[in-house]
Amino acid sequence: MSAHKVHVEFPGRIVFVGFGSIGQGVLPLVLRHVGVSADRITIVTAEDLGNSEAAQFGVKFIRQPLTRDNYRSVLEPLVGKGDFLLNVSVDVSSIALVEFCQQRGALYLDTCIEPWAGGYTDAKVTPDRRTNYALRETALGLRKTYPNGPTAVLTHGANPGLVSHFVKQALLDIAHDLQLGVTEPTTRDGWAQLARKLDVRTIHVAERDTQVSPVRKRVNEFVNTWSVDGFVSEGSQPCELGWGTHEKALPPDGHGYDYGSQASIYLSQPGAATRVRTWTPKAGHIHGFAITHGEAISIADYLCVRENGKAVYRPTVHYAYHPSDDAVLSMHEFVGKNYVLQDHKRIMMDEISSGGIDELGVLLAGHAKNAYWYGSQLSIDEARALVPFNNATSLQVTVACLSGMIWAMENPQRGIVEPDELDYRRNLEICMPYLGPVVGVYTDWNPLVGRETLFKEDVDHSDPWQFKNVRVR
Repeated sequence: MSAHKVHVEFPGRIVFVGFGSIGQGVLPLVLRHVGVSADRITIVTAEDLGNSEAAQFGVKFIRQPLTRDNYRSVLEPLVGKGDFLLNVSVDVSSIALVEFCQQRGALYLDTCIEPWAGGYTDAKVTPDRRTNYALRETALGLRKTYPNGPTAVLTHGANPGLVSHFVKQALLDIAHDLQLGVTEPTTRDGWAQLARKLDVRTIHVAERDTQVSPVRKRVNEFVNTWSVDGFVSEGSQPCELGWGTHEKALPPDGHGYDYGSQASIYLSQPGAATRVRTWTPKAGHIHGFAITHGEAISIADYLCVRENGKAVYRPTVHYAYHPSDDAVLSMHEFVGKNYVLQDHKRIMMDEISSGGIDELGVLLAGHAKNAYWYGSQLSIDEARALVPFNNATSLQVTVACLSGMIWAMENPQRGIVEPDELDYRRNLEICMPYLGPVVGVYTDWNPLVGRETLFKEDVDHSDPWQFKNVRVR
């Protein structure tokens, strides 16, 4: 792996918590691009999954599920001042691990804010407390307790994570194409003012995964191109979206918050049961799941313009995800079983056929050029050629994990931060070689195109980008 550029030398130890498809995929990237030897990396995970892959690199593998009662005793010998904890687990509290790392003087990165096991679906907890909004507010609340601590990067995978950097590049592209003569913002308010100036009303994280396998989904099996447990967990949470100031009315099942940033709302139904209309360059017009994701909240909050404490501009932001075909069937079966997971799980990897892609990007809409999609069109064939233990979906996540880790190592005393607060150019520089074609495409599509040809619908013709038009009812 010495032929690859080492972006940063890291003298400390690195501990992986969790070693599913994302952990396995990021390990070779870390060994390529971070100056660290394999004997300074340890994996702590709940399952034997990935043991042989770790052995290929000479990395220590500890099978030990982490719980509320044992996580400190397990991790304390492995993580100290100047070390790095990469959290790519499920059912392990991100809040607990962030606080642990702040106290130990260690760097930290995760791909989402996880609760302890059962936290997403605990019927004793009201829906508003099972949201990513609530988890994010708790995580950001740690800033008061640890104001000058080591860098802890929250939610930095592909999405959330990489897509926040796509948004900034897309904003600059639109401004350039409109010949507005704006300079690149250097502050949070500057980015928010740019989005406002462009009149970006909505941002979809629009993704279509066309990877397929000749080994088709069986009855009572959940098939996915990335973590099954992660997908069903977030699919079971209430649907969440950043809520724009252009929206005329809350959805009938929509609810806001009376604490925190108040940048988002949630619906009284899971994301797995909520579909939205969106568009990507290769797929065209598609219906996607409005699965809750942290970027829906953080991007909306980051781009919010406030005057006298009141939000005067904020875009509506949400995920719009059409996963692989077998994952769609799997989710349909899962929801039909009243959110009881199938008995069998499978991550599609080596058996994926040639030709499929994961088209992941951001669709910024409502501005003078209507809508602009910017993102990655990574194929399974290119992903396989680039790095082992990855498919097109996982590589978009794992390289973003890598870029966030490198940024944290280069900026070790930045405290608790979100993707929107990182240097987008540095992260894109690291990620670009692994993303396949990265394109920006304008479209005339909007969610009213082709509507009302067969049935009369309750739509708002005065503003195509109202969420009531985007949502599939």
